[in-house]
Amino acid sequence: MHETALIVAFIGVLVFAAHLFEAIFRRTRIPDVLLLIIIGLCLGPFFNIVSPAHFGEIGRIFTTITFIIILFEAGIGLNINTLIETFRRTTLLAILVFVFTMAAVSAAAMFLVGIGFIQSLIVGAIVGCTSPAVVAPIIGQLNMKVRSQTILLLESTITDVLSIVVTIALIEANLLGKFDVGIMAGTLISSFIMAILLGVLSGFGWSMILDRIRHLQNSMFTTVAFVFIIFGVAELMGYGGALTALAFGITLGNIELFRQPLVRLFRRNLFSRPLGPNNSEKGFYSEVVFLLKTFFFVYVGISLQLASWWIVGAAVALTFIVLLVRLPVVRFIIPKATPVADASIIAIMIPKGLATAVLASIPLQRGVEGGEFIQSIAYVMILASIVLAALLVPVIERTKSSRFYSWLFQGFGADCS
Repeated sequence: MHETALIVAFIGVLVFAAHLFEAIFRRTRIPDVLLLIIIGLCLGPFFNIVSPAHFGEIGRIFTTITFIIILFEAGIGLNINTLIETFRRTTLLAILVFVFTMAAVSAAAMFLVGIGFIQSLIVGAIVGCTSPAVVAPIIGQLNMKVRSQTILLLESTITDVLSIVVTIALIEANLLGKFDVGIMAGTLISSFIMAILLGVLSGFGWSMILDRIRHLQNSMFTTVAFVFIIFGVAELMGYGGALTALAFGITLGNIELFRQPLVRLFRRNLFSRPLGPNNSEKGFYSEVVFLLKTFFFVYVGISLQLASWWIVGAAVALTFIVLLVRLPVVRFIIPKATPVADASIIAIMIPKGLATAVLASIPLQRGVEGGEFIQSIAYVMILASIVLAALLVPVIERTKSSRFYSWLFQGFGADCS
């Protein structure tokens, strides 16, 4: 009974601490996610008070639920016109970042660490993405232009899908002894198109009945429940559930732009009320994201596995390689109208997260040679990438290192007021 009371009290303290960490961020620019992860590290790997085994399957389900809601809530806040403007460049940015990151990490892992060719490609694919579940909370606290936030969120979601498809394809190729680029490319394209289409159609369909759903008692959470359903359907059909959740949020958040076309297609009185979420619902989703984010990053800290110091050193080195590879790609791909401060933040956003953690465990489960090493180095890179990104935010804002980014992005922001 005393143990239960302590846990309940700790949860309360943690929620208050999360609000305090947000205030600390406003004064110091140190992201609250870093402080929450440090709490998790103290509870887990450092002092072994709690382990992931204590949570069992609930832990994995919780991280997935958090991932879905963060993407959905972020999608509601995205402007579709800004999304259309940035889509082409953002897609190109995501593909190039993934390809160059995978190539650089694979080469370094093979020649510096000494693992095999296929194993090195698997490591590169696993860490080639950035995590929207980590990126969204960080950029949500920064004074970035909407266009810049859209670029980062969309890029991280696309690279997540790329990482999942390519990693699984490489693992299958390693087990079967053959690799078909055409099949992998076809799978990627169909996954992207079908995931987005399912999210958009679901968004339109839900908007038509949302006002009626509001008349039900305790209906505030029904939209989130519907997001869970379409995410699960997308994953079961082999599409990207993350893209589906994001596309659903974007559609629902921008549904008023389609009012007149919908009125012409259907009965006018069906659309006499607002089609999208109202302010109360948006506030509720924001509160849910805040709570889930708080526990999610503590859980990430608890779950991280810190192996030998040699692996830690190798993972940190690979993380810096990921950062160095990203800088020139961002420099030449993002729009020149992007403010220097925003471009600098985009250039350092390399955090890994849920997809990397899940993918890192698959090689070991499937019997890939060196699977344990792949898992260990990927887990440490999750921690190193989040810490590096979180620390670089205040560093580039408050130290002389900002001069380097001003030089790197010289000529940017000329068209911005």
